[in-house]
Amino acid sequence: MADQLIDETDREILELLREDARRTLGDIGARVTLSTAAVKRRIDRMQENGVIVGYTVQIDHAKLGWGIEAFTELRFTGTTKVGEIVRTTTRMPEAQAVFTIAGDPDALVWLRVRDMGHLQRTIDEIRRHHQVTGTKTLMVLDSWTRGQQWPQPS
Repeated sequence: MADQLIDETDREILELLREDARRTLGDIGARVTLSTAAVKRRIDRMQENGVIVGYTVQIDHAKLGWGIEAFTELRFTGTTKVGEIVRTTTRMPEAQAVFTIAGDPDALVWLRVRDMGHLQRTIDEIRRHHQVTGTKTLMVLDSWTRGQQWPQPS
């Protein structure tokens, strides 16, 4: 349905906003060959239609002391409801996102922690939940996000 709401110019605008959400309307207009007013109308329309749902800031978590990332697969008893799976970790400040998934495992949790001891304590806390039957943790070595340039080799 979203494809019916947006055209190629809208996609270009979205990509420019994804690269830098603070980019000015004038800069966007110059890059997509539209007036500032036309860009504003398109962005407003995409917000009204729910294509754009918010704006955010990218943070260097390592500089804040939370530089280790990991993904933990969670397995639950067969009777656990999806809402309970999500609630298992959403109260934890270490949980950045929770994905419930079909198949095995039942969920994937993106964690951010200060150090390996903090990661161990966080996983131990998750395991104490009475419906968690197993975990498997994968450490993040590096990452890339769409709209982000991959660092050049040193």
